[in-house]
Amino acid sequence: MGHEAHILIVDDEKAIVKMLELMLRKEGFAHIYTAYTGKEALTCLGENHIDIVILDVMLPDGSGFDLCPKIRELTNAYILFLTARVSDLDVLTGFATGGDDYVTKPFNPLEVAARIKAHLRRTESFPKAEQSPFASKCYDFGRFRLDENAGELIVNGEVVSCPTQVYLLLLFFCKHPNRVFSKSELLDAVWGFDHYVDENTVSVHIRRIRERIEENPSKPTYLTTVRGLGYKLVKEHAG
Repeated sequence: MGHEAHILIVDDEKAIVKMLELMLRKEGFAHIYTAYTGKEALTCLGENHIDIVILDVMLPDGSGFDLCPKIRELTNAYILFLTARVSDLDVLTGFATGGDDYVTKPFNPLEVAARIKAHLRRTESFPKAEQSPFASKCYDFGRFRLDENAGELIVNGEVVSCPTQVYLLLLFFCKHPNRVFSKSELLDAVWGFDHYVDENTVSVHIRRIRERIEENPSKPTYLTTVRGLGYKLVKEHAG
């Protein structure tokens, strides 16, 4: 449930931090942590289990873009960037460094809550597709397998770190092998609010999946591109 999520707000503007904290508590989120620098954020992440990070791009001790990979070393938490930058390059930079979503300043704090709630709904809906504890939820593709029960991606026998949104996109593909999906279909199925993010989001996350499951991400044989149509996850590799 949403109120059980542990949320870290990272922003050097105390008014913004206070506004977000008050709004999130009003929306039913009880576990809120705050940090005003990148250093404080990393300390908090090292000491606490965090599910969601609201991360400002401009921090007094560095860029949120630079901080994001360091956060990814500690957690696969959902990362929502707060940014005054609105160019396509800046948005893609945020995704490429490990972010899952972004909101541009100035923003309505209720929009942040809506993004978080939408993410939590999506996260909760995937593992509940089958309720039986005896049902197999392991998708085996030979070189890699996705264990839905454990929430793990295993590649060549080793568990590979996988951020939430990347995991959910790969899980969606695993549940629908050999089927082609357009970018808009993937946005609707996995993000659920395609009016907030554009199709470049899918491209970046496809690349992040390929970096994990493909022997050569530049020449994918599992998660392939079907020119003019979209992407599909090829099942025939499984033995």
